[in-house]
Formats: sequence, C-alpha cells, structure tokens
Amino acid sequence: MSFAKKLFSAVRPTTLNQDGYPAYERSPEERYVQTLVTNTMGNTFYADGQSLLIEAEALHREMAQRDPQFMAKALVYARGEGYMRLQPLYGLAILSAYRPDLFAKIFLKVVQIPSDLSDFLTILQGMGRGEGGRAVKRQVNRFLAGVSEYWAVKYNGRGRGYSLGDAIATAHPKPTDLKQQALYRYLRGQEANLSLLPQVHALEQLKQATTEAERLYWIETGKLPHEVVTGAVKPTKAIWEALIAQLPTFALLRHLNALERAGVLEDRHNLQAVTDRLTDRRALAKARILPFRFAKAFRQVENPVLRDALRDAAEYTFEHLPDLEGRTAIFLDISGSMTGDYLQIGSVFALALYKKTEGDSLFWLFDTVAEDAKPSRRDSILSQAERIRTRGGTDTGAPVRKLLAKRHKVEQIVIITDEQQNAGSPFYEALAQYRAKVHPGVKAFIVDVSPYRGAMVPQQDPGTFYIYGWSDTVLSYIAQSAKGYTTVVERIEAIDIDN
Repeated sequence: MSFAKKLFSAVRPTTLNQDGYPAYERSPEERYVQTLVTNTMGNTFYADGQSLLIEAEALHREMAQRDPQFMAKALVYARGEGYMRLQPLYGLAILSAYRPDLFAKIFLKVVQIPSDLSDFLTILQGMGRGEGGRAVKRQVNRFLAGVSEYWAVKYNGRGRGYSLGDAIATAHPKPTDLKQQALYRYLRGQEANLSLLPQVHALEQLKQATTEAERLYWIETGKLPHEVVTGAVKPTKAIWEALIAQLPTFALLRHLNALERAGVLEDRHNLQAVTDRLTDRRALAKARILPFRFAKAFRQVENPVLRDALRDAAEYTFEHLPDLEGRTAIFLDISGSMTGDYLQIGSVFALALYKKTEGDSLFWLFDTVAEDAKPSRRDSILSQAERIRTRGGTDTGAPVRKLLAKRHKVEQIVIITDEQQNAGSPFYEALAQYRAKVHPGVKAFIVDVSPYRGAMVPQQDPGTFYIYGWSDTVLSYIAQSAKGYTTVVERIEAIDIDN
C-alpha cells in the first residue's frame, strides 16, 4: 500500500469533544446506551443538567423512531444492570407515545418500586402528556395491584410530589378485597378501616405519640421502615438503636454518619452489630451495592473500627467477580474534569481490577503525563483510592505512548476516563502505533464514566470495547469480552423482553 493511500484511507475524527478536541462518533445505539447509564441529569464538569436533559430527549426520540425494539431492551438493561432510574424512566415515557405495545412489555421491568412510578408520572406531566392515556393507565393499574401495606407506609409521601394516592386517583384501580379497599382509601387520604392495616395503624399512632417509650413501642409493633420513622419523628439515640437491626445493608451504609453523630456507635455492642452487618459477605452479595458507595461512606466517618469494616466490605464486594486473565494495563484519568464522583468511581474500579489480575498488571495514573500509581495488593482499595487526587489536563495517548516506549506487552488495556482530551496526541493514534510495534492483538476497553458525546476510537475498530457507567457487571463484562464475548450493544440485543 502506498504512503498516500495509507494516509488518506485512515479513519479520521468526525466530531469534537467538550473541549473542542477532535473525536469520533459512535453508533446511535452506543450513544443511547451511554446516555442511559451515565447521564443522571445532574450537572457535570462540562455541561449543566438542563443541557444534558435536552440532549437525552433528542436521543430517546431518535431511538424510538430508529429502533424501538432496541430502545425497549436498553431501558430494561439500564434499570436492571446499570442501576439507573431517571433516564430509563424518561425513555419509558417517550416510548409509550411511539410504541405502546413495547411500553406495555417492559413497564414492570423498568417501574419496579413506587418511587419509580412517582417519577414516571411526574415526567409524563412535565412532558405535557397529562395522565398518559389508556395505555399508561392500564400499566399503572397492573403496578397498583401489587402495592403492599409496607409500600404504602414507606412510599406514600402525600404532599411530596406524585404519591401512590395520586396514582390511584389517576388510574382508578378496582380493589379485589376489603384490605385492598382500605389500603387504597388510606393512600387517597380518605377514612379507612385501619384494623385491616396493622402497619399503617402503627404509623399513625407513632405520629401521635408524645413520649420516646411510646414511639419505640409503635416502631417495634409496626416494624416500621427507617424512612417512615425518620420522616415522622426526629430520631433520638434510642430510636436509631431500635432501627439498626431492620436497616437494609445499603441504608445502613448511607446512615453511618448519622449513627456516629447521634452517639449510637459509642456503645461497643452497637458498633459490633453494625460492623458485623457491613462485613457480612452474603448480605453484601445480595445487596449489590456499588463499590464506590463504600468510598463515600469511608470519607464521612471517623471511627477507626468502622473505617476498617468499610475497607473489608469494599474488598468483599469484588470477591464473586471473575479474575481477568492475561497481563493488563490499567490507566486512570486523573485530569481536572474527573473531579468528584468520576474519580471516586474510577479509583475504586481501577484498584479492584488491579487486585483481580492477581498483580499481573500495570496501574498508571495520567493527566498530560503518565505515572505508576504504585498500587498494593495488600493495602485496601479504599485506603489507596482515598490518596488519588485530580490535577491538570487530559492526554489520553500519554499512557499508551509510555507503554510503547517501555515495550511492555499486555493482552488488554483498560482506560477509565471521561474522554475529554485537551492536550497531546489522541489515544487511538497511540493505540495504533502500539499494535503495529508491540502487540497487534491487544484489546482496549474504554470505561467511559461521563455522558459527553464524542469518542476516542472510531466505531469500526474491532479490538476496542466501550463500557459506559459503572455497575458490578463491568468487571464481568471485561473478563468475558477478553475471552471473545460480545459488545454491550450485542448483549442488550440478546435481552428477551417477552418474558
């Protein structure tokens, strides 16, 4: 091949990233998955929530017209495996206008709890769709048929947005027995026979209780959820002590700071109970808590015993994940735009990945230069992640150029980044040189933790795999893809929404 042909037949950047640097466009399907599992509609380094919302709406509508079947499957994937809520609910609302049949198939797979229903109906109203029409009402009725007394006390929330009572008023479900009739009436704020609803009765008595002893009695009698208790009364130390045993693992993690402030953990029995819960391997596996949640709690608490328990919990979270075979280069973007959650997620993920390779890997940090992170297999993930800080600009090609200069042969490269290059040479250019001079078969995994458009690698590259966002499936996906499994888009296409 002549030099001119090689030069002008190369795949060239087709767009610009948020920093105005040349980038590549991904397929509409990949852009859609990226939006679903990274865009929480909150402000980011480069874009505010409103801008992201406008972009998201355009992508939802584009996919609803282009490939509604893929859209439906992607919504199920994002809610079930990506652990996202608002974007899948927003997409579901848009899908209902284009394909009511697909909307009906996936409604209960996306709307899983009452707060999902509340947000879905709020989104419909915000879109000017009112109550959504008959197709929506039928699905809301299906959901309401399964509302329990526990859900009623936990999620009713009258006066705080679209409540279960509002949903009942909208869909007019028909009760099937006296208890459900009483439940619907209570949720609507109407007089109801509370003798049929003992947990609801306990909540109403708690609201009226005047002494701590009375409150403790009704909390125990009604087995009232912590959200209900803390919403109804101001929790004292004794009330928090009563709630510890019934707090789900994730809720316990979120409230550690509150327990510490209330003095609950000054009692060694309470502290032991909490640390036992946090380090229960089976409970952690069942809770499916994202590892960076432990990092957030770790920064908020001071008790050294509790911090040790959190260190152990983060390690246990990764125990059931597969090991990654073959030498791996792990590159973590620590540039300024990664500040906040992006760095928290990326640091914990990179260190966990390093440990899963049994030390057969490189772990480098990069901004405009790359440096060895000097990771330890013995030190905890959280302790090491806490020491990583952001700085400088972004040169995604820097770590690959260093890999090439040192002639390190690796089987896969994993780069965790928001892809916002603003200096140096592009990642893809450096990757091509590495493949040409060191290892033609190296696979590249780009873990994109941001919702920004514009990619580092063209769609046509068969040796590059894109992963958007973070969940406990990311490590599994990398391990499987390294052995020849499929892309995320192909994985979504294989989802069965008929069952």
